[in-house]
Amino acid sequence: MTFEFRDNGKRERFELTDGDAVAGFAEYSILQDRMSLTHTEVDRQYGGQGVGSILLKKVLDTARERGMTVLPSCPFAQSFIRKNPEYADLVPSQLHGRFGLTTQG
Repeated sequence: MTFEFRDNGKRERFELTDGDAVAGFAEYSILQDRMSLTHTEVDRQYGGQGVGSILLKKVLDTARERGMTVLPSCPFAQSFIRKNPEYADLVPSQLHGRFGLTTQG
């Protein structure tokens, strides 16, 4: 499977597509330089194939490229960042506790 990643600004979500099908999406809202990730969803037929992780990696890499901080309000985004601490620096350190992240010392 070859996925394409796109920012669907009209719908305020990042999408991972497989041809014409949306395999998964991550909804967001942006205020100044902060991206709040509010919901992540993977289509049932793509479940268990790592689509959510591929999507979140691309979303967080995009936030980093844009110089944005991230507010992972979505439980899946919080879990992904906990499992991939290389992205924890995108979340303001004073908010790590709010999102269940441990501060690296």
